[in-house]
This record gives sequence, structure tokens and C-alpha cells, in this order.
Amino acid sequence: MEMQINMQEIMNKLIQIQKDVNIIRQNSVDEDCILDYDDREALRIADEEFKERKTFSLEDIENERSKNV
Repeated sequence: MEMQINMQEIMNKLIQIQKDVNIIRQNSVDEDCILDYDDREALRIADEEFKERKTFSLEDIENERSKNV
């Protein structure tokens, strides 16, 4: 059984596959954007600590360091 290769058909299929891949990429969710329970809990705690002034911003730390130089 001989198989005849039709280059144009192959190219058309590859183009369609590329279009499909692009659509999938555009509609995919970035896993790093999804927060699980532990992430949400850590953010809640951090937010409470920030409101209670138990944490320092990077800007505060940099300002304090510049004063001590």
C-alpha cells in the first residue's frame, strides 16, 4: 500500500493546529494566578498583620537603612 504525501494538505493541517494552539493559549488560565486555601489564608493573615502594623513595608526598611548609613 503506497502512501501519497500531499504537502499542501500537510501545510493546511499544520496551520490549523497552530491556530488551535493559539486559541488554547489565549484561553488558558495561568496557574500562578489561582490561589488555593493556604494562599488565601496566608494573605488574610498578612493583611491583618499589616493593618495591625505588625509588618514593615520594603520602603520603611530601606528608609531605616539609609538613616543608619
